[in-house]
Amino acid sequence: MDKGDNVLQELKQKISNKNILFFDMDGTLVDTNYANFLSYKKAIESVTQSKIKISYNSNKRFNREVLKSVIPNLSEAEYEKITQKKERHYKDFLSEIRLNKLVEDILLKYSKTNECVLITDCRKDRALMTLDYFNLTDKFNNIFYRQLDSNKTKINKYKKPISCLSISPKEVIVFENEEFEIADAMIAGIPDKNIISI
Repeated sequence: MDKGDNVLQELKQKISNKNILFFDMDGTLVDTNYANFLSYKKAIESVTQSKIKISYNSNKRFNREVLKSVIPNLSEAEYEKITQKKERHYKDFLSEIRLNKLVEDILLKYSKTNECVLITDCRKDRALMTLDYFNLTDKFNNIFYRQLDSNKTKINKYKKPISCLSISPKEVIVFENEEFEIADAMIAGIPDKNIISI
């Protein structure tokens, strides 16, 4: 029996048809790091009109902070333009996204019997593009996208879905890969035993 079978056996004992399943996307359901990096690379070359040497690091997601550390001499307007172009180039690299087969199997199995909700920190268009590429959009009853407060600061991504869906956090089973998001799930009242770290 492999790891995937063990996880499925464990879930069978843990999940009842009353549970609502919350799935994270990036790093849990799919690995988008390389596609994200290639999108940034193409955007950087487009904005700077030059071939800048940047290396892919599979252990660190390339984001705006990494961009500023790798290329520290651009204006805020140029950083903004790169970020916008990166979003547009993402579709060119969908084939570089890797689906987590174990999490997909869990989603396909339980979407037939349980309410399944995608909780993601990415923007709506990118989330839907990714889900559509893998034919998974219709497996989710609800999708909650990136949430920012009035100061454009990221907020606890688990609190709003629990409130909007009027559910008890004790009924939620979470599939998540990020430690700080796991902490947010617990702050939102989801029991530690209901959080599956991927």
